[in-house]
Amino acid sequence: MKRRTWATAAVATAAVAGVLVLEGGTVTSGALAGPDAKSAPARADVRRTALEVSADGDTASLRQRESGPFSMLGVTWTDPSAEVTGTVEARTRSASTGDWSAWLPLDTEVDGRTEAGRPGVRGSTEPRWVGPSDGVEVRVSAGDGTSAGLPAGLRLDTVDPGRASGAAPAAYALDTTDDPTAADPSAGSSEEPLPGLSTEPATGTTEPAPGETGPTDPVEEPPSTSTDPGTGGSPSAPAESPSPSTEPTTTLPPPLPSTVPQPPIVSRAGWNADESVNDEAPDYMDRVKAVFVHHTAQTNSYSCADSAAIVRGLHAYHVEANGWKDLGYNFVVDKCGTVFEGRRGGADRAVMGAHTYGFNRETAGIAVIGMYTDSSAASAATTAVARVAAWKLGQYDGDPAGTTTLTAGADGVDFTGRRFTAKQDYSFSRISGHRDGFNTQCPGGALYAQLPAIRGHAAGPVAGLAITSVTGAALSGTSHHTRADITVRWSATTPAAFVTKYELLVDGRSVASTTGGATSAAATLTAGSHKVQVRATHQSGRTSVSATATVVADRTAPVFTTKPSLSLRTGTVNTAAVPIALKWKASDAVLLRDVRLTAPVAGTYGPTVTTASHTAKSAVATAWRMTAYDRAGNASAASVTGTPVILQESSAKRSGTWTTKSSAGYLGGGSYASGTKNAALTWTFTGRSVAWVVSRAATSGQAYVYVDGAKVATVDLKSSTTLYRQAIWTKSWTSSAKHTVKIVVVGTKGRPTLTTDGLVYLR
Repeated sequence: MKRRTWATAAVATAAVAGVLVLEGGTVTSGALAGPDAKSAPARADVRRTALEVSADGDTASLRQRESGPFSMLGVTWTDPSAEVTGTVEARTRSASTGDWSAWLPLDTEVDGRTEAGRPGVRGSTEPRWVGPSDGVEVRVSAGDGTSAGLPAGLRLDTVDPGRASGAAPAAYALDTTDDPTAADPSAGSSEEPLPGLSTEPATGTTEPAPGETGPTDPVEEPPSTSTDPGTGGSPSAPAESPSPSTEPTTTLPPPLPSTVPQPPIVSRAGWNADESVNDEAPDYMDRVKAVFVHHTAQTNSYSCADSAAIVRGLHAYHVEANGWKDLGYNFVVDKCGTVFEGRRGGADRAVMGAHTYGFNRETAGIAVIGMYTDSSAASAATTAVARVAAWKLGQYDGDPAGTTTLTAGADGVDFTGRRFTAKQDYSFSRISGHRDGFNTQCPGGALYAQLPAIRGHAAGPVAGLAITSVTGAALSGTSHHTRADITVRWSATTPAAFVTKYELLVDGRSVASTTGGATSAAATLTAGSHKVQVRATHQSGRTSVSATATVVADRTAPVFTTKPSLSLRTGTVNTAAVPIALKWKASDAVLLRDVRLTAPVAGTYGPTVTTASHTAKSAVATAWRMTAYDRAGNASAASVTGTPVILQESSAKRSGTWTTKSSAGYLGGGSYASGTKNAALTWTFTGRSVAWVVSRAATSGQAYVYVDGAKVATVDLKSSTTLYRQAIWTKSWTSSAKHTVKIVVVGTKGRPTLTTDGLVYLR
């Protein structure tokens, strides 16, 4: 009878309890044992159809035909060391639309010798996920100039991954359509095989493999049974144990703790693995020194809801099409960042996989579902790869950013042409790509280019850490100014999953601590200048610190060293708009930001501005309110009130000859004009500023201005253009008082006449 190392019933029971059943004992597994562990296995259906080879042996094909349902396919051949140097292509018919796809290339850079020496191992293409399909066509070419032709035993293997039942991983909404084969893993498929389909089991032996123990033999450390030293045998080869209570017990040592947290991992039970197809016990190694990153399934056009089905498809293809003992990869990651446990034996143990020919020993394989020759992997996927790699290497004190030495298990060559000789040592990055150990493009040029970032994420420290803003503070030059309370925000290029905590440092001292998912923290500063930084602690324990931000805390308000004042200024005068000048001076002990006018109109002035021009209604008392702000947000207010008053020319005391003139352009519609030398007008008022209002033209003359009996100015009214209601001369005092202003005609030769509208004063 075909020997089963793990009975289906025993696996289902152990999965619920989070325990792996091994020969003669139990091993506690670090894989997930939550609700997903209660899911029943989904039975995959693998179908085989021989390809028709041409008479010259250079081409092979499978004519377009209907088939039973499948979602994954690949082409395999008898000799695992043989290869197709030409092309292998397939096209499929969608089960939902009935449309045929374009021709899809199948990657032939797969070395079937990964588990060579096992009976029934076959060479193969990389399996390709095509989604639910019910028709297929295949064509194979040996390629131009190929003398060897095609390998023998070419066949198409299609995989229906089966439907999951019971609880599904939380990340997915799996198809729950009733499937009688899913409930009973031992039930066969109801589909009829395609023409040429072989019905023999994909793997299996009738006797224990050399070096393996029988059901009642004690556990020993047999020599390796593999013909490839890179794949090796099993240090402990368990046989079937229906119940740990009925056999002698031997407990393996507990899994090694890691230096970093274990990421969430969907267990084999979680993705509904059918353990009944696995005949052999896991091969355990002493340690994991490096991880190899792969890509698989040859498509990025999949839904993450289908990821568990893809993993089941890979499992079935590797075991029943390739003839391997189990899924080749230790872990499988989808583009949404979900991690699936791969090869059986315990995610937290050093289980030898079948992923990198010649270098399976002392390594683990992590495959990302997708095709990354030209397209980069999603950040969720690279983050997951880095987390798994860091955790796995952390169990054996391996620095993800470092290098290690691996012993080649077979002769080989890598993608760059570096040659390997069996039993010789070679240096590898702790996180390497498949192409570093074998001549393949895998994991694709784009994903391979992402490996440095993956190493950085896994090893730490947190990279790209920078303060992005300091709210509650204003930036001036290179310094931030605040009254006291600030919120510092930051960013980092390292994903939050790798960050243990962030700390806000003030002058080198931690004043706030947050989780790794936080992006801000608050602090209250004492008065003075401070150096503010953010410190990040990576899960590895390594720390990094951001550049310094200077933050000045200041609670002292600015002051008006010169209170706001008003004065009349030159310009056009209207009863509704008398030109005035607003003046002030403000300063701050640290740094003045601006001065703002809040009434009767709004205005903002820089820290060096001390005057502003405005207008005010005549005969109306107007309050001018101002607030000075410093960079920290402290403020102080001040105000001044003024009333402009218009004195018409008719209110002046006259001497000499003056003529009355009328025009809508004059204030009040009228004005006085005189060309008589020494003719004068005199006004008396009580105020703090005064302006003489005139009309101007090219023929206008000059006037002497006397204030309180003293001559203070000679004013020339000449203008190239005619102007009305012009405040042409002004004078101001520090306080309001009684003053007399006298205007005297000079009698300028050729243009003696001047015209005046009156006088304006400010009280």
